[in-house]
Amino acid sequence: MKRRLNRRKGNVLVLTAFMMVVMIGFIAMAVDVGYLYTVRNELQRSADASAIAAAWDLIEDDGGSEFGEIEENARGTAVQFAALNKVGNAAPGLASDDVFVGYITDPRDPAAPLVAAPSGTLPNAVQVRVQRTELQNGEVPLFFARIFGFDQQAAQAQATAALIQGFAGFQSPADGTNLQMLPFALDVETWTALAAGGGSDNWSYNKENQSVTVGCDGVNEINLYPQGTGSPGNRGTVDIGGANNSTNDLSRQIRDGISADDMTALEDNGRSLQFDDDGNLWLNGDTGISAGVKDDLLAIKGRPRIIPIFQSVTGPGNNAEYTIIKFVGVRIMEVKLTGSMSSKKVIIQPCNIVAKGGIPAPGATTTEHVYSPVWLVR
Repeated sequence: MKRRLNRRKGNVLVLTAFMMVVMIGFIAMAVDVGYLYTVRNELQRSADASAIAAAWDLIEDDGGSEFGEIEENARGTAVQFAALNKVGNAAPGLASDDVFVGYITDPRDPAAPLVAAPSGTLPNAVQVRVQRTELQNGEVPLFFARIFGFDQQAAQAQATAALIQGFAGFQSPADGTNLQMLPFALDVETWTALAAGGGSDNWSYNKENQSVTVGCDGVNEINLYPQGTGSPGNRGTVDIGGANNSTNDLSRQIRDGISADDMTALEDNGRSLQFDDDGNLWLNGDTGISAGVKDDLLAIKGRPRIIPIFQSVTGPGNNAEYTIIKFVGVRIMEVKLTGSMSSKKVIIQPCNIVAKGGIPAPGATTTEHVYSPVWLVR
């Protein structure tokens, strides 16, 4: 009996030793799998951050750069943000084919492919891949798995961020903020001439400190105020809200934007900021820009805003009706509303603006320089 017990003790020791090896193997696998999981999360975080930052960079340029420069800037931003988001305690680098700046017809469609931007179309999406491979940044080193002959493992993550460039009009932003639109309309002839190189370049906008100074910045300006509307007694102001807006209403809208109450009042008057199937919408005219809103205009100097572009206007003064065919992004560079008629001016230049409340219509030509916020699409 004692011999059998001794033999059993020996068997238990052997079995225990074997099980310890198995348990150590499982622990080693758990540690390395957990580390790989962490690294893959870090890879995805780095790819996400890089794609989002690079896509936002597509909006930074106000239209004066060629595609090559826009692509280069986006690539540079992607590389910068990839390095800021470390993977396995190391700053990852991006290979030339890890960043693709392109175009998605409708970023809301998960099946829409990312392709090279068509000729004459600005890119609206950036795809970034962050790798830990033998050729790029080195494979992920393993620890206990080396016991079983596995020294390292390749891993990678990919993200695509995009924005929408075309809109069929605007509604109240869902987050309760105001629509950053000015109640001033500009004729399409003047806007088209400016886009073709007309106007002058006497003012400069500094993006770093968001200031406006005298000087050239490569973006031409035009004078919004004296442009003829074809309507006697009306200088381009429109009612976005109740009919016959007062100076106080205009001042509030200039400083704070178009509120939800304004949008409701506009709808109550049978109007909207959404284009019909022919690409038109109609707004009532007001008595015009006056010295009473000078301080309000100066208060938003340099800040991006949306203005409507009209094709025609009928009727005088408060009875004027504007046919709006487009919305564009601009910033105010200078304001002078005193003195003689010829000396009055509200100088604007085109600029990109990120708008909340846009009604998406990818590819639509009814907006220019107006973009949606950037988001991860895949």
